[in-house]
Amino acid sequence: MGMYYNTIIAWAFYYLYASLASLATFELPWMKCNNPWNTPKCKTMDLRRSGNGSNADDVSPAQEYFELQVLEIQRSSGIDSIGPIKFSLAFCLMLVFILVYFSLWKGVKSTGKAVWFTALMPYFVLFILLIRGVTLEGSMDGIKYYLYPSWDKLYSINVWIDAATQIFFSLGPGFGTLMALSSYNKFHNNCYRDAIFTSSINCLTSFIAGFVIFSVLGYMAHKMDKDISDVASGGPGLVFIVYPEAIATMHGSVFWSILFFVMLITLGLDSTFGGLEAMITGLCDEFPTLLRRNREIFVAFITTFIYLCALPTTTYVRFNLFLFNTINAYRWQIYCKSFGSLWNFIISIIHCICRDNCYLLAQKNFLTKFKKCLVIFFAALFEYKNLVVQDYVYPNWSILVGWLITLSSII
Repeated sequence: MGMYYNTIIAWAFYYLYASLASLATFELPWMKCNNPWNTPKCKTMDLRRSGNGSNADDVSPAQEYFELQVLEIQRSSGIDSIGPIKFSLAFCLMLVFILVYFSLWKGVKSTGKAVWFTALMPYFVLFILLIRGVTLEGSMDGIKYYLYPSWDKLYSINVWIDAATQIFFSLGPGFGTLMALSSYNKFHNNCYRDAIFTSSINCLTSFIAGFVIFSVLGYMAHKMDKDISDVASGGPGLVFIVYPEAIATMHGSVFWSILFFVMLITLGLDSTFGGLEAMITGLCDEFPTLLRRNREIFVAFITTFIYLCALPTTTYVRFNLFLFNTINAYRWQIYCKSFGSLWNFIISIIHCICRDNCYLLAQKNFLTKFKKCLVIFFAALFEYKNLVVQDYVYPNWSILVGWLITLSSII
């Protein structure tokens, strides 16, 4: 996870640098189609309006900036051809790991101080973006689209899979992070209070973030004279293509872009801290004499090793996207969607057994929830499809690699 997840933060650093560099001209590089990397297919938002000569092949300047300037996927036709490392991305990735190291090297003493900024800063930016979003023209249409439910969607198993994925992934049960961080609590800490508080804040944050996203999507739909469902996107496309393009059309776009990518970086660093701390804490507790006494050296070794493993994700061409999409798809869509709702639940059961709480297995409510997870699990397997990104169909050997990544965790 650290291998590819930190690459996403590196992309955010790349965008942040581009936004800061735009302070000289007050024009973001993904605003127009007159850049060296743009193709004839590039059309601005105004030109892509419905009924204005637009067609299905038109792409936004933000999309071409992400794919042709940041990732440079045009340098290859497939994943069999790996290009050299793109040093600008490798440098951004190195900055990420430097920040991660100095946030983890002293344990909770350093992590706790870093989290005061990385955890609170996103909320500050989120509320600023919320205020800006609801003042945009067409934002109310996006918010209505967000709040008004489509009841027929409840018949789709994918909705339930996504719901289970969101809760398990955002709260993190079974990943080890909660246990690692809570091991530093005082003996008489009120864990029940903390569980209720963090669960409530988690869901409330997701709810508020929806207003931030859909107010901007409503603005984009209004600008392009399209339905909101036609401009919505998920995954990296939302944060590196759709949202940046919307920001580029706002007054003071450079300022909003800087704020947005600072928020992305701090959010990403928070997740990285938790994931790596779970591994580091477990190993230091297992080998206190060797590792805990030399934590600074051990953390330096871990971060350097993961950085070197992550370098292939900074290469040019489609090998970069292959690594990201394969790991992301099979760790996220398969590991979290198909197996996550069950797999995290199974891990949580194993935790209970290891803590001599076998009586939980006899509880009727507990078994009922387990059966529901089984339903979601098998339904997700039934919905499974091989990985396809845009028009590129990944070969069978790459699909096998993806499944091996998944099975490595399950085994």
